[in-house]
Amino acid sequence: MNLAVSILYSLGVLSFLLFVYYFLGYRSQKKEWKQKVEEWFPEEERKSLISKWGDRFDEKESSEKLRNKLHHANLKLLPSEYLGILIVGYLVLFVMFYSIFGMPLPLSIALPILLLFVSNYLLFYFRKNSYELRFNDQLSEVCRILGSAARSGLTINQGIDIVAREVAAPAGEEFKRISNELKLGVNLESAFRSVQKRNTSRDFNLFIATLLIQKKTGGNLALTLDTMANTFEDRKVLNQIIKTMTSEQKYISFIVPALPVFLLLVMNNVIDGFIEPLWSGFGLVILIIFITAIVLSFFLIRKITNIKV
Repeated sequence: MNLAVSILYSLGVLSFLLFVYYFLGYRSQKKEWKQKVEEWFPEEERKSLISKWGDRFDEKESSEKLRNKLHHANLKLLPSEYLGILIVGYLVLFVMFYSIFGMPLPLSIALPILLLFVSNYLLFYFRKNSYELRFNDQLSEVCRILGSAARSGLTINQGIDIVAREVAAPAGEEFKRISNELKLGVNLESAFRSVQKRNTSRDFNLFIATLLIQKKTGGNLALTLDTMANTFEDRKVLNQIIKTMTSEQKYISFIVPALPVFLLLVMNNVIDGFIEPLWSGFGLVILIIFITAIVLSFFLIRKITNIKV
């Protein structure tokens, strides 16, 4: 009797273990099939009404100009996302000016628009070449890889393919595009010219001219690329030294204009009607001189510290 019970107990445990084994295998197989089905037939995720409006705005031709500006500023934002940030920023500034600083309603409506307009202009003014700068910082690495490929007996096209795989964005993305165009039969010069439309920097023009001349005339391409890489690295170090030496003055260019405005708003919050005399006849003259002096101080300091190599 005890033997029969033991056998039945063992069979029950074995059946349970087999059930767990096959059940886990079924779940794993089901998960793999689900992933494959999702890859083959992707389902469009449900989007909110705001997301749909944003997608429609991004697809319009009117947003192409803003998309290009964001690209050159190296801002990973869609035009609709940037527009949404501006709207939220306006609402925050309006609440801050009207509720916290106690400014009049017309001024609380108009001043955030002016500040956002100035901020938008300054953002794209100071970051208009940010994409090119990041791209140029990677040119020395690109030259090293192409030089190593040339010494290994590879062609320029094969070296560009290696750069597309090894180098990070943004240079990696651009060279990946060049590599794809070369594989489709586009000649090297046309592929470089298409990238040159998006990046017109002096360093990249020098890089293109060197490769094209070397391809036509021949010569020691590896040595030329190594020399160019050393030049780019020396310029990068020099630019970093200048940036470090002028960083304090650049921060001052932001603090000097912002500090008087902040103090004026704080005094208006402490003393009721502190800024009301500025809306009188003589007060408007003082306000215009004040704003002009702030703008001039900002641009003069930035101009002095803008040292080009």
